[in-house]
Amino acid sequence: MWTVLWFRPATMSALLFSLLLLLSTLCRLGQSMSREEKLKLRNQVVEMFDHAYSNYMDHAYPADELMPLTCRGRVRGLEPSRGDVDDALGMFSLTLIDTLDTLVLLNKTAEFEAAVRRVLKDVRLDNDVVVSVFETNIRVLGGLLGGHSMAVMLKDAGHYMQWYQDELLHMAKDLGLRLLPAFNTSSGLPYPRVNLKHGVRGPESRTGTETDTCTACAGTIILEFAALSRFTGDPVFEVHARRALNFLWEKRQRNSNLVGTTINIHSGEWVRRDSGVGAGIDSYYEYLLKAYILLGDDLFLQRFNIHYASIMKYISQPPLLLDVHIHKPLLPARTWMDSLLAFFPGLQVLKGDIRPAIETHEMLYQVTKKHNFLPEAFTTDFRVHWAQHPLRPEFAESTYFLYKATKDPYYLEVGRTVLDNLNRFARVPCGFAAMKDVRTGSHEDRMDSFFLAEMFKYLFLLFAEEEDLPFNVEDYIFTTEAHLLPLSLSTAPHAPSPPANSTVQAASLPHLSASVKSLWSEEELDDSNFDWTCPNTRLLFPDPAFPRNLRDPIRSAVDKSCPRPALHREPGMGRPPLRAQDFMANNPDHLELLRRMGVSLIHLKDGRVQLVQHATQAVSAVAAEDGMRFMQEMMELSSQQQKEQLPPRAVQIISHPFFGRVVLTAGPAQFGTDLSKSITGVRGFVTVAEPYSGCAELSNAAFVQGRIALLQRGQCMFAEKARHIMKAGAIGGIVIDDNEGSSSDTAPLFQMAGDGRNTDDVTLPLLFLFYKEGNILLEALKEYREVEVLLSDKARDRASIFKGKPLPGILLESSGDAQEEDQTSTTSATLDRSHVSTVELDESAPELAPDNEDVTPEEDVGPAIKSNPEPEEEPAVDKDSSSKSVKAMMADWREDLEAFQQMEKDEL
Repeated sequence: MWTVLWFRPATMSALLFSLLLLLSTLCRLGQSMSREEKLKLRNQVVEMFDHAYSNYMDHAYPADELMPLTCRGRVRGLEPSRGDVDDALGMFSLTLIDTLDTLVLLNKTAEFEAAVRRVLKDVRLDNDVVVSVFETNIRVLGGLLGGHSMAVMLKDAGHYMQWYQDELLHMAKDLGLRLLPAFNTSSGLPYPRVNLKHGVRGPESRTGTETDTCTACAGTIILEFAALSRFTGDPVFEVHARRALNFLWEKRQRNSNLVGTTINIHSGEWVRRDSGVGAGIDSYYEYLLKAYILLGDDLFLQRFNIHYASIMKYISQPPLLLDVHIHKPLLPARTWMDSLLAFFPGLQVLKGDIRPAIETHEMLYQVTKKHNFLPEAFTTDFRVHWAQHPLRPEFAESTYFLYKATKDPYYLEVGRTVLDNLNRFARVPCGFAAMKDVRTGSHEDRMDSFFLAEMFKYLFLLFAEEEDLPFNVEDYIFTTEAHLLPLSLSTAPHAPSPPANSTVQAASLPHLSASVKSLWSEEELDDSNFDWTCPNTRLLFPDPAFPRNLRDPIRSAVDKSCPRPALHREPGMGRPPLRAQDFMANNPDHLELLRRMGVSLIHLKDGRVQLVQHATQAVSAVAAEDGMRFMQEMMELSSQQQKEQLPPRAVQIISHPFFGRVVLTAGPAQFGTDLSKSITGVRGFVTVAEPYSGCAELSNAAFVQGRIALLQRGQCMFAEKARHIMKAGAIGGIVIDDNEGSSSDTAPLFQMAGDGRNTDDVTLPLLFLFYKEGNILLEALKEYREVEVLLSDKARDRASIFKGKPLPGILLESSGDAQEEDQTSTTSATLDRSHVSTVELDESAPELAPDNEDVTPEEDVGPAIKSNPEPEEEPAVDKDSSSKSVKAMMADWREDLEAFQQMEKDEL
């Protein structure tokens, strides 16, 4: 088993510490479930569906939804507005249409036939009401198409629906035509809303004035519209859906290959640049993969694979799925997750990437057990962020897919938990009520249509045997609303035609087969198109305990449910062999003690340092316990160090030719001079310390005296570096990151912590620069030999820097000076608003690891960047070339500032 601690300069690193801490061997493997028990649970699902459906029909129909607390229907306009939530309601008996194919799947064929007759008799689609294009497409159009598929299947079987003449399909086409006006934009992205009667007609109908839509809203059209085109032979619907998908693909961020959450439907500019797999984006990714399966077009698979690789690179941090900024994908966008991402493990199963699916699903399950339901949003340490739970089915969906792929009975027990929680906490006399607050168990007078359309489908399929099903579900694909569309549509006439080599076998769907069958025809495509695809779960997991090994660490971290045995230490072991506060990463004895406890150090390419515990690799059970204690102490110590969040500081280059116009954003230290309490800051010339690491007494103390020392990150603690340069007579210090490519615009700043001991003896300021900013300073020193900087809490205007002295002539002669003054002011304001995200621990107390043990100061620094011991006259600099280089540098920083300001807006 394994335990992981991540150390990275980001807000959520401390929260990640609480994840994956356990003695995993204490949790037991789920036992097989008998056929009788599965039958009992299957029948329980049917009984619960009957309770919800009959109450809707008795108390709400023909209204769109049931209000289960007041036992009446929700009619739009008669109830207090719920804002955008009400845009799903169109006075078209939403819940009944959404439930049609569920009736067939649950063997309620007579009820289905009666429901279809009701829809044809009672439902009108020409209502003068504004509806969500997205919700109407997936719920109503999808419901009509799913109902039509079921009606045709039953009719062909020769027992039911013999009277049926494609009436539901005609209704679906009518609705599709009513949605089409929303696609009348220059980009092809649909307006988010449309009036069912009047289309898009401007402010009087609350349509046509919107400029923004969510990515999922525009990208979750293709399955329903393509199915409608292929059922009817009219290509117009598929053409419009493809056009919208093509536009989204073209507007992806080309470096990260991610999409944002909200886009301007006219310009294609990203309005919200945060990217994840949850709300606002979720089903866009889902429909790319499922469009390939349903339609047989390789293009959709290729696009999905590119997106998926980026998701796994930037967003997936198993078991977590964390939002990032599309243009700064290493920068987290928020510290919480929303419940809609619970569908993603199921999509990963469909993709064939089983391991992260197991890990994320287990995290979601433990959160579910902790709060009875998945909160609408929860933090990365699994506390409630938004407390509502509207009976969403995504978690049950992923549970079903994982069971079908692995046949692990564990997921049957997960399904039992879902059933029990619904009956215990959500069931009311008139149906099932959404949870207003999962912490208190309070209800909301709400039962969305997706509860009947999806939840009971997936739970029934989870517990049903093959002979319990009225048809072969492997002949169909589920839409995002769990409506059933036949895979035979891949061979139906359509335009444009897909590539000739993209035939899909109608009965092959990988998420419905334990062996994960091939999607392709006998002439297989190039394997490079199918990265991450798994041909057979048995080949992946020859050890039956493997899934358990993935789940157990997560279970204990979230739920704290695994009991800990009483400690029986071996004779002579005494107290734990190593405490976190004493740990030194460059101490060989300490590293050996870690090895004995099953703890290892891993240096990551992006500069992070990982502590990983493999409990089974410890020399004994007692040593594993010691390792667990060490990891927990490290987590607590880190948490303590991060309590005080200090704002960033500024390193302002004030010597020729910069004269205060270049400001480098720096991270502060928790010790030493507090620059926020200094009116003037600390001003001085910089020089490179020897050794560059600053981890030993300086050999060039004479040159450092009275100057600001430049130091390289790594090999010892920050406080130790500060003491060495202070002993040499330095007036300040700047630590420069040795992780090539790091920058404050791709990673949040962090504050340097002390060494766990009293640091009152450190009386000079110490600041930290990432590689990009530090390299600017080193290059300046290399070129100009004498570089003067100002260390302060924020950037200063040049008038105050040169107070009492005339401004340098080059500034007075610059025609763009006023504009540049504004830029400096902007820089200062940005620094003031910024925040330090976390404590960097790899050079703090406790020390985790030297960042680069192979660094030799002479090799890394070289004589070119060492300061000249004797000041020289300023070299003559061509005014035009100097001004040009400064302007180019300011243009670069202006771009970075704009990106940073946009990130601040996104966060707000």
